[in-house]
Amino acid sequence: MITHKNISLFFIFLLLLLFLLNLYMAINFWWFVLIVLIWMGINAFGSARISSNYHVKAFCNNPSETEKKIALTFDDGPSEFTLEVLELLKKYNAKATFFCIGKNIETHPEIVKQIIADGHLVGNHSYSHSRFFDFYHEDKITDELRKTDALLEKFTSKKINFFRPPYGVTTPSISRALKVTGHKVIGWNIRSLDGGLKNQDLILSRIIKRISPGGIVLLHDTAPHSVLVLEQFLQFLQQNNYKVISVEELLNLKAYEN
Repeated sequence: MITHKNISLFFIFLLLLLFLLNLYMAINFWWFVLIVLIWMGINAFGSARISSNYHVKAFCNNPSETEKKIALTFDDGPSEFTLEVLELLKKYNAKATFFCIGKNIETHPEIVKQIIADGHLVGNHSYSHSRFFDFYHEDKITDELRKTDALLEKFTSKKINFFRPPYGVTTPSISRALKVTGHKVIGWNIRSLDGGLKNQDLILSRIIKRISPGGIVLLHDTAPHSVLVLEQFLQFLQQNNYKVISVEELLNLKAYEN
């Protein structure tokens, strides 16, 4: 398996080998630069692609699922649009998992309460969702996860097990923090890109093309266009006999612990 540790050991060995060879014969400096650039490129790709399991093990789908079952997940809430999402999920009898940002939980605690009352799951999506989260020291990441857990646990009365890294990026610091907190990382294999795109037809088409049994869909509950796409998507699933179940059921993992 290609992991950060294995890749680092390989390239360190390769650089040491070149250094030793350089003692006996002239090695062009640009070979060292090339190796470092390739190393950096692999690190960047592995960090940005949550399904690579480069830094941490992430659960992104259930490839063994043969029935038409998928899981819906929502990031970055709660927000005022979460209530509209909840109404649609109730209308189509679908269960979802909401990865909540700590500061938004503080702003909309009543919405978190409604999410849980409706039978959906909640997970940790950091406290700040800062664009610099990936560069935080492991202690700061640990503090953010614990702070958000504490906010969610007021509603669940149970320990939060699921965590989704902001932007889906993982790093060695996040890996070390997770060893302390014990969260399981939940990724996805169907990304709608509705956090950036606003063209509803394009977003919906992107999801539908990728839908398959055992998939995990990433949407957001923070914008009106996402709500409109959700309704069209739920209609598509109903027409094509897909059942929307929780991440917990799809992956056979516990979202909470007593």
